[in-house]
Parts: sequence; C-alpha cells; structure tokens
Amino acid sequence: MGYIYVGCACLIGLVFAASAVTKLRDFDGFVDSIPGLVPMRAGSTRPIGYAVVAGEISVPVLVPVPPTRGPGFAIAGVLLAAFTAAIGAALRRGRRSSCRCFGASDAPLGPRHLVRNGVLLAASIAGLSATGVGSSADLLPPLAGCAVAMVVGLVGALLIISLDDIVDLFARNA
Repeated sequence: MGYIYVGCACLIGLVFAASAVTKLRDFDGFVDSIPGLVPMRAGSTRPIGYAVVAGEISVPVLVPVPPTRGPGFAIAGVLLAAFTAAIGAALRRGRRSSCRCFGASDAPLGPRHLVRNGVLLAASIAGLSATGVGSSADLLPPLAGCAVAMVVGLVGALLIISLDDIVDLFARNA
C-alpha cells in the first residue's frame, strides 16, 4: 500500500499544485469563468475563487505530511467531486464554457473533463485508503519502489495537466 500512497500523493499533489499556480497567474480570468460553470451572483465569484485556490493549495501541502495525509486526500476528493458536479451541471445546461482548470485555455468543457476528474477522484480515494492501512512502516516502502511510484505519479500528472493540449493535437491530425 505504500507504493499506492506515494504514487497517488505525487499525482494528486502535482495536479493540484499546477492547478492552483495557473489559476493564480490569471486569477481574474478564473473568477470570470466561474459563472459559466455555476450560475451565481456576480459578487460571490471572487470569494468562491479564493476558496477554490486555497483548497487547491492545501492539497500538495497536506498530502506529503504524515499526520495530514488523510485530510489532504479528503480535501482533494471533496474538491474533485464539486468540480465534477459543476462541470456535469454545466454540460447538462448546454454550457460549453472554457475549461480554466489549468489556467487560460480555449478548450470547451466536455466529457473528457468528467473522465479526468473521475480518474483523479479515484486516485484521491486510493491515496486516502492507502494512508489508513497497516503501520507507518507500510507507508515508507523501499526507496527504489518509491522512485518508480513517484515517476508514475509525475507522468500521470503531466498527462492530466496536458490533457486538453493532447486532445487538441490528436483532433487536428484526425
């Protein structure tokens, strides 16, 4: 279970760190995109934007620290469930606003974003499950295995962060 924790911690931590950093780079653009997902009063978008970014920042800070691993994965799961619900509701209403998940993007929301969030939610649940199994020694497997799990988490994070670009690249060539 230690390898699962390490891989999921790298995946979730890196994805949430990248998401928070890119939202902060264009915070006004992110805040302006919120009503496209969730209909609300104009004055409430900025506080919601701050709450989302604060939650996203907390995940990579909490997930690597032994006493806060569980809460870190739980926060990631709650955020992912909320994001998935918002995207699903927007798609049901016919809203195809831009995905501002990783900063400025022209990619419209679509089913791939629901699948991406489902994969991340599964990784959050797996990471949370791995934090509560066995002794603390189970969470610190041998270094070589940890390195492999970290690389798998890193590659997964890069693929998820680049998902819109990858889909766009293949769509142009098809």
